[in-house]
Parts: sequence; structure tokens; C-alpha cells
Amino acid sequence: MKKIWKKITAGVLTMTMALGLCACGGSGTGTETASNGSGNTENDTTATTEGSSGDRKESEYASMTARELAIRMGNGFNLGNTMEASDMNRPGDYVKNEVVHFETLWGQPVTTKEMIDDIKNSGMDTLRIPVAWTNAMDIENGDYTIGQAYMDRVKQIVDWALEDDLFVVLNDHWDGSWWGIFGEKDASRREIGYDIFKSMWTQIGTEFKDYDERLIFEGGNEELGDGFNDIRSPLVKDGNGLTKDECYDTANKVNQLFVDTIRSLGGRNENRFLLIPGYGTDITQTLDSRWHMPTDTAKEKLFLSVHYYTPWSYCGSTGSSTWGTKKNYEEMNTLMKNLSVFTEQGYGVIIGECGVLPTSNNEMKPNWLLWYENFYANCDLYGYVPLLWDTGNMLNKQTHQWINDGVKGFLLDNSYENQSSTSYENIQASAKQKMEQSLAAAPETFDTNQKLAGDGTAIAWIMWDSQDWNIVYSVGDTYDPDSKTYGVKATDVEVTGEGTYTVALDFTKTDAGKSIGTAFSAIGIANAEELFPGYVIDIKQILINGEEYKMNGRNYTSSDDGLCTRSNLYNEWVPAVPDDARTRGGGTSGCTPTVLEKECGEIQTIEITFDYVPGASGISANDANTMTDQ
Repeated sequence: MKKIWKKITAGVLTMTMALGLCACGGSGTGTETASNGSGNTENDTTATTEGSSGDRKESEYASMTARELAIRMGNGFNLGNTMEASDMNRPGDYVKNEVVHFETLWGQPVTTKEMIDDIKNSGMDTLRIPVAWTNAMDIENGDYTIGQAYMDRVKQIVDWALEDDLFVVLNDHWDGSWWGIFGEKDASRREIGYDIFKSMWTQIGTEFKDYDERLIFEGGNEELGDGFNDIRSPLVKDGNGLTKDECYDTANKVNQLFVDTIRSLGGRNENRFLLIPGYGTDITQTLDSRWHMPTDTAKEKLFLSVHYYTPWSYCGSTGSSTWGTKKNYEEMNTLMKNLSVFTEQGYGVIIGECGVLPTSNNEMKPNWLLWYENFYANCDLYGYVPLLWDTGNMLNKQTHQWINDGVKGFLLDNSYENQSSTSYENIQASAKQKMEQSLAAAPETFDTNQKLAGDGTAIAWIMWDSQDWNIVYSVGDTYDPDSKTYGVKATDVEVTGEGTYTVALDFTKTDAGKSIGTAFSAIGIANAEELFPGYVIDIKQILINGEEYKMNGRNYTSSDDGLCTRSNLYNEWVPAVPDDARTRGGGTSGCTPTVLEKECGEIQTIEITFDYVPGASGISANDANTMTDQ
């Protein structure tokens, strides 16, 4: 994908165009540049070597800034659920397992050179290889050495990608949630996390130190943020010990350690391009003033990594749903524009994961092309590198077929090779025009029977994610009745003040005909924090399939954004009742964020009746715990 910055000189522009022409299958771009397993010739040199386009490219890549390299990185793809597959239960003798055990653990076939060729031939210019390095570490016994067989297998896949002249992003990815060690309540145990991290990247950086600028290291994934409080790994003894501020501080420290470690390892690491995970790779949280990019001894060699699956109900769910309202376009355009503050500061930006997951019937969702067109247009406009996430449901690794010829065609159209002969000005103008036209043509809503929660209106609804993520309805603090699985029938109500209200969801008309339990659910009331400050949701009755459901404790009321009033039904990401929780009587004794069980059965319908009343005034939740609720 062509991403040329206004300040790039005409000389650099000419050089970059030349790169695009010689990068497409010319002699010396593949195995010749990887003949010693490092992407370099045996007689490595930073000077141009006559007859070797591989060395010529190395020299020019080395002189680029991250924003300039983004021009050449074009389209990208993730080798998902493969080398990052891990078992967080870590069975005995796991470090003695063959590499193939982990590589195929999450249902993927063993990676072959032919699969990498498929990726290259589908218009991709960059391959991201997520890796779970602790698969080959004996952490329990204090040995952080990465097994050589595991390292060699990763190295083989990297070399295949470089032979196809793909850029490669290599990271540590989820990795069985070992990152929760950083959040141990015992501060001395947190140091173990830093020791593991430094040892891991010292080994990786040393092993690949002579690889050229096409290999980019990424310090982590979504875990650098709230993931520090993840307690799912058995390696975590007593976790969830960090405040939000401390999570931000830890993310900054880990990112700085990553940069300092790689820069100290010699070889090409002194000026290697590095990819820094944003806070949880979430755009909004990364833009928070508590987060910052690390300092670097190399000049303009840092990229920022964030992910884009917005809205999750459309992008991340396998339930059939659609996208394309004005609200959808405005949300995407705003988030992508806000992200440009980093490019303005001199950093490159890589959208490390993005895309729209197919439905459970393995079909592309309605309006998928609208989402991709607008997203890639934003990338063109601001100079971002999009890396499509895939676990074999878009490109079948065994049949070598794409789920839809239109997807492959779209990616080929947006490849660097296809766009390299077009000027930046024309690409930018085309992208901007396409975005404006798409927004103007978008409808306000697909469901004309639903009320919109505009200013002055409070709408109550049930946010819902099924346990298998296939059934969704308006998840998030912004009320969006269009964000749903096809067939979901919702009973949402306008809240006008104190009173009793009933909200409901009917799943019988969806393809599945039911919801399997719940992965997340809550009652939300849009705009209520402003319209009815201090009011509480007091659940009186829950009916599932017409039968009364006995709640697991008491519900409480709170707000994440200061606008939407919320009462969690099932939220496993909230480990304890928050300090700002409020109830009808003021006390929070017996309250829980999981009044529903995750395994609450096969749900055809759910109906919830609640009183909406003023909360206890002048009493904090903590102080009121000993009071008798009214």
C-alpha cells in the first residue's frame, strides 16, 4: 500500500518507487539474500553490492524512517493460531514436547513454504508471526532458556517469508497469560516478569541480530495493559495487584526495557525497526496521557502497534450482522484520525490486527466490503500499515483457497505493487473522496423501528454476548441497536425517570435459535448519568425462557464513561465490586458483577424487570457496606 509523506523528498520518492518495481520477483530478492539464514549474503555489507538487489534493498531500508518504511510494508497478514498456540495449564514435561505439538494445538496445520507463497501471491507485503515463546521455557524451575528446536522452527518460517520478500513482524503473543506475573501483589515477584521478558528478548534479538531491516520485532501484543492483571495462568501466584495507573506505568517500563534490550545486542539491532504495543493495543487507551512511546537511541525507527476490531460485534463475532450506518463510519473515521497524532510525532503506525471475522457458516458478513474499503482508505489517508488477522478462516491453509475471491481481489488491488506507480497525492485524494462519499450515502439506521438515544433521551437495553460469541446485541456503553446478530429481537425502552421498566431479548429468530450462556451481559441506560445522576438499577426479576432465574448475588449500578448507566449481569473482567458502585440502600454487601452464571443454559428469551430509583445520597459504597439496605 502506497503511503508517502508530504515531507519525503523527491529523491526518496523516486528511490521508493524503484524499490516497488524490484521487489516483485526480481532475481536476488529471495534465497540469495537469505543464503546464510539471516536475510543477508555471506559477505554482509551495508554498501550496495553489484548484482545483488537484496543488498541494495537492505541499504535503502536501513536509511529509511519508520514512516517511510510504512510506504513499502503495504498490505499485511497474520499467521494466526499457529506459533502462538499455547496451553496455559502447562502440563508436565511440556518443554519436552515436539514443536509440532504446539504449532497444531489450536487446530492449524503445520506451516509450509507453500502457505507462505499463498500469502505473498495474494497481494501481501508483510507477514506477522505471533509466537508463544514460553512454550519452550522451563519457567517453573527458573530456566528462561528458549529451546533451540523451537527457535529454529520460528527461524525457518521467518526465512521462508524473507525468501518471498515479505517484511516480517515477530512478537511475543498472549503466551498463556504469563504477563500476569507483572501484576503480582508481591512486588518482588513482579521482578520475575521483567527477568523473563529481558531474557526472552535477549535470546530472540541475539538469534536474529544479523537479519536485515525487513525483520521487525514487536515487544508484545494486547497484554501490555490490563493484561498485567490477568490471573488465568498458573504461573501467576497472587495477581491482579495493579491499579489502572500502575498498569500504565508498567506498560511504559516494559516497552522501554524492550527498546533498551534490543539496542544493546549488536548486529543490526542498533537501528532495527521496533514495533511498540499500545496500551492493550486499544486506540483510545493508548491515546491516554498516562501512556507514552519509549525513548530510543536510534532515530525515527519506532512503530506503534494498535489493533482495530470496531465494532467487535461486527468484526469479532461469528454471528451474522451488518455494518455501514453513519454512526459506524463516523466512529471508524474518528478513531483513525485520532491515531494520526503519532505519525505527526514521527512514528510509524502498524495496525497489527484488523479485519472482519466470517460468520459461523463461513461466509463473509453483509457489507464486509464497505468496512474494508473505508478502513483501508483511512490507512491510505494517514499512512498506516494494516495487517489482516486470520486463523485459516479467510485463507484456508490446506486448500490454499480464499473464503471469497472478492477478498483476495481487494487485497491485490491494495497491495504495494499495484499502488506503487500512483502518486501519494492521488492516492490520498482518492481515499478522502471515497470516505466522504461513503459517509454521505450511509443510512442513519438499518432498523427504523428502533429508537435512537440522541440528546435528551435515555434508552434502556440489555447488552449481550453469548458464551460462544455468536449472538450479540449492542455491547458497549454506546447504545447501537444496529450492532446485533441477525434475527435478534430486542425490547428496549425509553426511561423517563423513577419507575419500573422491562427490557428483553429474543434469540429464537437467529440462525442458532438460541444463545449459549453469556460471555458478557449488562443492563445499560444511555445518557442516564447526565439525565438522572445517582439513580440506580434495582433488578426485581429475571426470566429465562419464561422461567424465573435465581440471581447469583445482588446487582449494583455504576458507570464506565460517566454517561451510560450500567448494571453488570455477567462481567468476568471486573474481579470485584468497584468503589463507585451504588445500590438502592447504599450498601454493596452481597453484590457481584456476575449475577448471571456464564453457564446459564440455552437461552431462547431473557426478560429483566427492574426498578429505577434514586440511590442513597451522601454515602460512599464502602462506608455503607455495613448498613441495612432499605
